[in-house]
Amino acid sequence: MATNEALLIIDYTNDFVATKGALTSGEPAQKLEPTIVNLADQFMKDGKWVILPTDVHTPNDPYHPETKLFPPHNVRGTWGREYYGGLKDWFDKNKDQDKVYMYDKTRYSAFAGTDLDIRMRERKVDTLHLVGVCTDICVLHTAVDAYNLGYNIVIHKDGVATFTEEGQHWALNHFKTCLGAKIV
Repeated sequence: MATNEALLIIDYTNDFVATKGALTSGEPAQKLEPTIVNLADQFMKDGKWVILPTDVHTPNDPYHPETKLFPPHNVRGTWGREYYGGLKDWFDKNKDQDKVYMYDKTRYSAFAGTDLDIRMRERKVDTLHLVGVCTDICVLHTAVDAYNLGYNIVIHKDGVATFTEEGQHWALNHFKTCLGAKIV
């Protein structure tokens, strides 16, 4: 059975990746850059979707649950919310392509409060490839929602990173054993 696939590049921004980012995963996340950019190029070349769900916040928002958990991060219009390294250049070069789009998300999951599911179903996408950060937070919550919505899930283990080795290992195992994701 043929699949219609999309690549989701989740939260690969300066605040989550760069050494001076407000909530950085640091070197493990920085090492993902070539893998993520190469996957984006390959998906575009193959005529597949490249979607960039990107966290956005208002500092000290009293109504947002993350305000109590994390320092201000990914604030709209700041350096911290810009894509990290080569992904910024890739996006700037390709953002006007029909099958490339970025959208704001305000929760861990790329599905929560967004029209991602509707857009994917309109385009008959049934398989989601996930890369980005953080493996055990936003990538995980996106994968759980994708699973619950009936998507096939592919996790690129060289395309995801998080704060700790334990979190990385746990999340990769969870994707495979609890969500039936294909780990590549």
